[in-house]
Order: sequence, then C-alpha cells, then structure tokens
Amino acid sequence: MTALAPTTPPDVSTVAELRASGHELKSLRQEIRDNLLQRLRDGVDPWPGLHGFADTVVPQVERALLAGHDVVLLGERGQGKTRLLRALVGLLDEWSPVIEGSELGEHPYEPIAPATIRRAAELGDALPVTWRHRDERYAEKLATPDTSVADLIGDVDPMKVAEGRTLGDPETIHFGLIPRSHRGIVAINELPDLAERIQVAMLNVMEERDIQIRGYVLRLPLDVLVVASANPEDYTNRGRIITPLKDRFGAEIRTHYPREIVEEIAVIEQEAHLVADVPAHLLEILARFTRNLRQSQSIDQRSGVSARFAIAGAETVAAAALHRATVLGEDAAVARVVDLETAVDVLGGKIEFETGEEGRETEILTHLLRTAIAETVREHLRGLDLRLLVEALEEGATVTTGARVSARDFLGGLPVLGESELYDQITDRLGATDDGSRAGAIELALEGLYLARKVGKDSDGSETVYG
Repeated sequence: MTALAPTTPPDVSTVAELRASGHELKSLRQEIRDNLLQRLRDGVDPWPGLHGFADTVVPQVERALLAGHDVVLLGERGQGKTRLLRALVGLLDEWSPVIEGSELGEHPYEPIAPATIRRAAELGDALPVTWRHRDERYAEKLATPDTSVADLIGDVDPMKVAEGRTLGDPETIHFGLIPRSHRGIVAINELPDLAERIQVAMLNVMEERDIQIRGYVLRLPLDVLVVASANPEDYTNRGRIITPLKDRFGAEIRTHYPREIVEEIAVIEQEAHLVADVPAHLLEILARFTRNLRQSQSIDQRSGVSARFAIAGAETVAAAALHRATVLGEDAAVARVVDLETAVDVLGGKIEFETGEEGRETEILTHLLRTAIAETVREHLRGLDLRLLVEALEEGATVTTGARVSARDFLGGLPVLGESELYDQITDRLGATDDGSRAGAIELALEGLYLARKVGKDSDGSETVYG
C-alpha cells in the first residue's frame, strides 16, 4: 500500500499560538486509543496490508492498545510481525507539536529535561514550536548481541564534559533510542538477542520511567510505547526474554501464518515484485507449496517456513519467464508451469530440514511441489474430460515444453483433437487470454495428467516432453 504524502503542518510557531489554537495535550496512549477508536467507528481498516490476522491477532492487539499496554509479538519468522508493528504509526496524530531544538522531542506544554524546563521558563509564551510528522515518532531497532546500554538508554557524553560541565551534571548525558522516542513508539525486533544485562537496563524505563546511567538517576516522565517481536524458539536457541522484562509487557501476543489459501496468495500478490506476468494458478501453486512445507515432518517447524519463501518463489518464476521471453523474442513475458522448477533450484536454502534428511532436500521439495500442483489441478480443472488429450498422447503424439520453448511454439506443437473444444475449456477455466497464459494453462493440465499417471513425461533439464 502506497503511503499518502503528508499534509502541511499547522502554521503555529510559538507556545502562545499553540494555546490560542485550542490544542490539547494528550498522553501517547490516549492519542493512540482515540485514533484507533475513531478508525473503528468510521469503518477504516487500521491495519492495511495485513492478511490472515483479522479474527485472531488484530483483536488482541487492539485490546492491548486500548488498555495502554506495551506489546511483544511472538511468532516464527516471516509471519508479518514487523509489518504489524510498523502499522502502529498510522494510529498517531499526523502532526504533533514539539519544542524546537528539544533533544527528546518534548511537548511544548510539558518539558521534561532539565535544560528544556529551564528554557521554557525563560522564554514563556515565546517558546518556539515546531512540528513532527507521525513517521518521525516511530523508531525501530534490530536487537543484536553487540547492542549496548548506550544505544538504548544513553551514556555520558565526553564532548559535553569537555565543554566544561561536571560529571555530576545530568546534562552531560547523551540519551539513547528509548528516551529519544519520547511521545512516540520504539520497536525492538528480535528482542531475545539482546544481552540479558541490556534487558535489565530497560526495566526502569518501562515501569518507573526513570533513567539510570553510570550512577545518575534522572527522573524523566517518559511517555513512550515499547513494542517488540521475538521468535518463541529464541528463548532456548539464542537467548531469552528475562522474566522481569516479560512482566513489564502488558500483552504477549502470538502471531501465525495465514490459515486460508486466499490469504497466503494475497500476501504473495502484495509483497512480490514481479518482473513478468505470473498467472493466478501459479501463485496458488506456490502458496500451496509453502503450506505443504509447513506441514511436512521433514521440515524443522520450529524455525518455520517464512512467507518470504513463496514471495521469493514468485519473483524467481517471474525472472525465469522474463529470461525466456528475452532470449526467444516473445512479445510478453508470462510464467508457465515449467518455470516452477527454478524455484526448487534456488529456494532450498531458505528452509531448515530435520536432522536425518541430509541429501534428500531436492527430493522432498520436488515431491511437495508436485503435491501442490496436483491440488491446484483438482481445484481448477475438476470435472473436465481430458480423455481426448490422453488418447492423442497414447497414439504417439508428443508435446514439448521447457525454458527454450516459446509459448507460440508450444501451442503450435499440440496434438489436434478434431472438433473438440478441450483446449478452450482448459484456458477458460484458468482465465487465459493470450498465448503465454494459454500455454501455461495447457501445461498445467499436462502436468496434472502426468501426476495422475495418465501420461508420461521425460525431462532432461532443458526440455520436457509429455507423451
């Protein structure tokens, strides 16, 4: 979904003008609560681009936000956790006032840092005001083992000390990501990867809202929403979320992969950047292939099979179609069933196999892909009488396809079926209207017959012959 361009911020430049405009101070959680409720009243989806969470994860997240809770999302890789966290930005006011030059982005009505409080007292109604867009109020941090307390909370700034301030002066502190996200949202991805001592440093910030740095105890009424993501297996594989920190999160919500095939397809259509036309039945095959992997006992389900697997598969299939169209001079690049083999060749490294399956990776992937193709054939070509095509092949006709066979050559090499309208029936079922998509539709039917053991197939890697 393309983000809308920001509007112009209000024409208010001092705190006196801000008060005259009728602006009211709201806490961050109240702001999010009000905006969420307004969207629900207006029937506007607060979570654009999320598929498969409407009846499960989204209601839990909405209840957590209405309650004002910090949130941690638990789920395997590629379940849309980060996309969900980023969608929270849409629940902030588009523009919010801040004190100009404030290191922590404080509201003009409520300065919190010692230097800003002093400045506000000196300038009074002339205190300058600037405006921040909602996108500037969201900060994201990928937790890595080398993340430090200084990164998240802060540390003594030697440059400020060198300017003449004493070490006991709180204004020598250089604030980290969380304090700088005051009146905003800070998201920490892969939270268990944070060293436990770093997680301990977050405890006071999330509960007591004070800052403790090298002996300083600086009371700052921070107004920040902390959200995080984690893989449940990370508790034992790479690290864990310490119990006191888990307790600070008001809501722990489990995410999941799409549960319906249409939702899986919708994710691929939304996220994949395709350089060629990939017909709907091929996207369905990739979606079913991904779901079969998630149910296979040969795959390590603890690490999961990311939605990125199907997305990368669709992009690879499209690239294979573009390559063929360029080499053979086709007018349009349209993916066909033969291009699915390229997905098996390059995607095996994106999943984890169970111990004991070494050497069988390609065999497992090929079997599950064939299963997905057979399921798709049953879904779309059920009820069609394909006997004429089978009989033509049994009588000695052959059909050749492959990466070096154009759609026009493929269609021209099909056996004649007399007055039958079988080819039109197949292409109509799959909505094929041009040579490329028609060739892909017939290929699907032929592959379905092969998988049903009605016809034979011989493939040498560059050409595939049905007969």
